[in-house]
Amino acid sequence: MTPVLDIGIFYWLLAIFLLYAAWCNARHRRWTHAGFWSVLGLLVAGGDWILDASKAGDHVPSQLAGAGVIVLAFAAMGMRREPIAELPVDQRQLSAQRLGHWLFVPALLIPLVTVVTVLLGPHIAVGARPLLGAGSATLIGLALASVVAAVTAIAITRQPIIVAPAEGRRLLDAMGWAALLPLVLATLGGVFAASGVGEAIASLVASIIPVDSAIACLLAYALGMVLFTVIMGNAFAAFPVMAAGIGLPLLIHRHGADPAILGSLGMLTGYCGTLLTPMAANFNLVPAALLELKDPYAVIRAQWPTALALLVVNVALMLALVFR
Repeated sequence: MTPVLDIGIFYWLLAIFLLYAAWCNARHRRWTHAGFWSVLGLLVAGGDWILDASKAGDHVPSQLAGAGVIVLAFAAMGMRREPIAELPVDQRQLSAQRLGHWLFVPALLIPLVTVVTVLLGPHIAVGARPLLGAGSATLIGLALASVVAAVTAIAITRQPIIVAPAEGRRLLDAMGWAALLPLVLATLGGVFAASGVGEAIASLVASIIPVDSAIACLLAYALGMVLFTVIMGNAFAAFPVMAAGIGLPLLIHRHGADPAILGSLGMLTGYCGTLLTPMAANFNLVPAALLELKDPYAVIRAQWPTALALLVVNVALMLALVFR
């Protein structure tokens, strides 16, 4: 039965937004940016077609998608961050003073709506139709939360509806190709795992540490998540590699670690590495550029004490919880 909410709806919304960003850039003759967002928008819009064709044995759409990815890579090299018109500073300050803490409501709604959707969504039906379609409830919840937050922001600020996509496009252009880093790096982690990097890490770890020691394996897993995240720029990329190399064979199968606790705390431990690396450009370098800081690594310098403290806490929590 057709669900009320399907992830395909949100992919179409994303594709429309990307094509809108391309159109805005084309109007200002920013052809590289326009081409980049156009190709990406078409890839997002054609995702189901590419997948269905591949399942049917037609590899032409997949090859076209691969060509599109190559075009994105070349276009990214030509993208430059340029000043984009925004409201004067005094107007923004007056608006912030008028709205006060209400400004935080849209941001807080994103995690709240996501969690509520994940917990309650699978148990809710509208009439005879399930609320959520097949796929990740978390992903559907996050997409729904983003839409709810955008509508709430418009209501709170009393701005025209067009302001939401316009400001989103401005932020997207300010980030440029770095906006795709989480997606690309997560894909890279899957490629590494499929190519046997995890097994190679398992062999390396077995030759260095005593695998019969649960504590030694846990420390190797935690520090490996941090190290691979520093190298690859995102914990999503590090996780499949470390899970295949240490998490599954050594901690879960050999020492009986709880998979849910190990996975959640392992991801959080990996993000300690995100705070430390310029490879996470969308987290660490882009904010420095947006804030026009003189030191491009100022964000990392401010974050490293938090990263190390969080690493210690996460390791302590894993030692206390994963083997219960």
